[in-house]
Amino acid sequence: MEIYVNRDHLLKEIEYPRRYRPENLLTTAAVIFGIILIFLLLFKPFGVSEPEQKINYFLICCLHALSPALIIYCYFITLNYLRRRNLQFKSWTLLREYGHIGVVLLLIGIAGFLMRDLIYLNPDNWSLHYLWEEIRNSFVAGSLFYFFLRLTDFYFQSQKGAPFVLQFIPLNSEQEKADIQPLLFVKTQVKQDDFSLHLSDLLFVKAEGNYIEVTTLTNGQLKTELKRISLTQFESQLSAYPHFFRCHRAYLVNMLYVEKVAGNSQGYLLAFAATPLKVPVSRAQLESFNSRYKQLRQTYSA
Repeated sequence: MEIYVNRDHLLKEIEYPRRYRPENLLTTAAVIFGIILIFLLLFKPFGVSEPEQKINYFLICCLHALSPALIIYCYFITLNYLRRRNLQFKSWTLLREYGHIGVVLLLIGIAGFLMRDLIYLNPDNWSLHYLWEEIRNSFVAGSLFYFFLRLTDFYFQSQKGAPFVLQFIPLNSEQEKADIQPLLFVKTQVKQDDFSLHLSDLLFVKAEGNYIEVTTLTNGQLKTELKRISLTQFESQLSAYPHFFRCHRAYLVNMLYVEKVAGNSQGYLLAFAATPLKVPVSRAQLESFNSRYKQLRQTYSA
């Protein structure tokens, strides 16, 4: 599925990441120490001649790996304490996380500068040049390392079936909704059960045996009605309207009302602004859902 950047997603409140929680923080610090140590030993990124080194290279690598791990552990231990004591620290957004990571990288750079006199025989260890160099290197390497870990975590969580959020532009403009025919007369197997439905109000439909639950949003009021018709029969009467998609054997959704998509390789969950209820997209329908979404995006962007 094509991913679009939604500017608002940086400010939307999200769940506090597991990696920073007290029960996982020691593991996070240990993983960071191990990865950095292996990287330093394999690639030897320090351009310093051996005569300038006060200690052997292995100990230098250990110090440079231990420093970020300790700073991250202590920083987020403190943050977790503040979150328990102060409500203003409880909310979490991507923008807030990037801010905290920026502070951590700054502290790591300063720590690297302070360690220079313990590691190197250089009369300029305390110069502003080396302070800037350590902070710069911390931000460059740390940013790459952070996003590498995020992508790795993203991959493994999706493989385990844990949900992640796909940022995209909702198809929710009023003009798009106005393009839908205002009223549809739905025919059932029994004439007395026929009914009319304002398609622009339809949020989603759920199958219940030979019946369907029709959930609509009219003037801000959410309403669910039971109708005597199968979902397949109902779907066939909406074939002229590509906004309505059979996302699951038991669900049909109006894609114009979808606000957020969370999911993984096993399926998606569709969220709406008007209700906490969520509609699943089955694994078998993922590719079709992605194609339909892309088609609608192209249609209304043309």
